[in-house]
Amino acid sequence: MRAAILRDYNAPLSIEDVPDPACPPDGVVLRTIACGVCRSDWHGWVGEHNRVKPGQIGGHEYCGEVIEAGPDAQFAVGDTLVAPFILACGTCPQCRSGHQNTCLDQRLPGFIEPGAFAEYVAVPRDHNLARLPETLSATVAAGLGCRVTTSWHALTGRAALQGGEWLAVHGTGGIGLSAALLGRALGAHVVVVDVVQEKLDHALSLGIDAAVLADDDTAARIREITGGGAHVSVEALGIPVTVNASLRCLRPLGRHVQVGLPTGHTAQMEVDMAAVYQGNLALYGTRGMPSWRYPSLLDMITSGKVDMSPLIAREVALSDTSAELAAFNGPTPPGVAVITDFGR
Repeated sequence: MRAAILRDYNAPLSIEDVPDPACPPDGVVLRTIACGVCRSDWHGWVGEHNRVKPGQIGGHEYCGEVIEAGPDAQFAVGDTLVAPFILACGTCPQCRSGHQNTCLDQRLPGFIEPGAFAEYVAVPRDHNLARLPETLSATVAAGLGCRVTTSWHALTGRAALQGGEWLAVHGTGGIGLSAALLGRALGAHVVVVDVVQEKLDHALSLGIDAAVLADDDTAARIREITGGGAHVSVEALGIPVTVNASLRCLRPLGRHVQVGLPTGHTAQMEVDMAAVYQGNLALYGTRGMPSWRYPSLLDMITSGKVDMSPLIAREVALSDTSAELAAFNGPTPPGVAVITDFGR
């Protein structure tokens, strides 16, 4: 099969022919229909994700058709499936309590084992997967496994966002725009922040209530727009300036959700704990989504309560993956890229 392989950090991926993956006994092999290119892939590509090493096939946001099923698999050849990027064991204390995204024995295609920047991907533990609804395109579904699932769990499983509350979203890339759209669908008022005016204009065109071009007064401007501060603030980049703007924009008893990945040089940062103390704020970390929450998210999308298609800006070929990763080195245009052509 053709695959895009990391050979050197910060260098173009190598497009190579490699052996097809073996089918796990408790899982499936998917023919990859679509795979998103995510900022988390970029963290690995530049060498700042401690689990991603040279030789890795990246890609953790995928949708595919089952071409082979193991003897203990729950799905069958011909099924079209989407997967969370965390494949939980299902038996540890975390899994048994319903928190599969904090599983003590995680499998992580695209980070530790071969991912979906390839024609085929092996997926163990297929109890984590979900069937693709007939009304949802595989291209849109490819973004569900990381950006959308993470945003959904951040808003509903962690911050408990309520209709009528103000939600601030710092960064309108894939996760940020997902959070903004989902927050609006949940009945919240939403203000987005970015350094790219084009991305703010794009968000406003999708019905987002307000937009702030980031500067030194970002938090004050949000507090003015929201009449005292946001109830919930999502940080979607993982860098100090937006983390602190997120904390400072909240009203008393507000909830900050750390969605952006702090890794490499941002793994440790200075945080305005005075804002946390003075505001009686709650801080939530979040990563991924328990697989049992797929139905609530898919129902929201298939019922027409939220349209996630504006998230997809362009469909690209496997050979374009390196250019999409390199684009994360600077401010990016609106929307995300999804690989849909694995033949070139």
